[in-house]
Amino acid sequence: MTKTDMQAKIISTVRQVKETCPLVPSITNTVTINLVANAQLAVGGSAAMVYLPDEGEGLAMAGDAMYINMGTCFPVYAESLPRTARRLIEQNKPWVLDPVGIGLGGLRTEILLQFRELKPTIVRGNASEIIALANLWGLETGMAQDGVRGVDATDTVMAARQAAEAMADFIDGAVAVSGEADLVTDGEQTALSEGGSELFTKITGAGCSLGGVTAVYAAAADPFTAALTAVQAYNLAGTRAAAQAAGPGSFEIAVRDALYQATPEDIAGNPFRFI
Repeated sequence: MTKTDMQAKIISTVRQVKETCPLVPSITNTVTINLVANAQLAVGGSAAMVYLPDEGEGLAMAGDAMYINMGTCFPVYAESLPRTARRLIEQNKPWVLDPVGIGLGGLRTEILLQFRELKPTIVRGNASEIIALANLWGLETGMAQDGVRGVDATDTVMAARQAAEAMADFIDGAVAVSGEADLVTDGEQTALSEGGSELFTKITGAGCSLGGVTAVYAAAADPFTAALTAVQAYNLAGTRAAAQAAGPGSFEIAVRDALYQATPEDIAGNPFRFI
């Protein structure tokens, strides 16, 4: 696919979301619920936040796509997350997995192991999380993992490329790796999206809200297009917000405004390249 073709698909995806306002529920990190929901609203989606098993299943049927984030892992998630993922698969609904905090505890590991069979449509994480999940699932990563420090990456985006491509092949979907430049792959084509800001590392929930927005676009496009559209939107918003923000607080608000104001052409025009 040429870059021009990809830009046309991004424009179409952004327009469709703004026109249809897809319902994209989330089971997400309690620290970042507000940021995730508001980011989904800003790009044109409709948000709903749940955590109980029957509510997860119900919204898996009612929604157009879903976002599952492992950030704050409660005991009820042992039931909620597999049941929700299973219902999403039964309904042929796309869903995005964010394996935040992988390796921190036994329950989190047990659930993520179940997701090896209950395959997500898109996986989004930092480099260390993607490498760790690929290792947990027994995929070929090409390297030993350096490690995950809490929710922070200790590996580079390019170091995670082989793990990301192997994972995308395995799930027959797409993987997005966040970093200084964001890598997106479906196992056959791989792109780097540029932009953003260092200030993303100074606010809680930037990656979580990106995952929520990725799920919104997954309701309107194939996995690779959805993932690339989301990182394009975030890198553009980060660049614009940083130009006017006085610090992390005003940056967070400016990012939401920039997501809302960005046109489909703006998002498609953010710098990216195939590698």
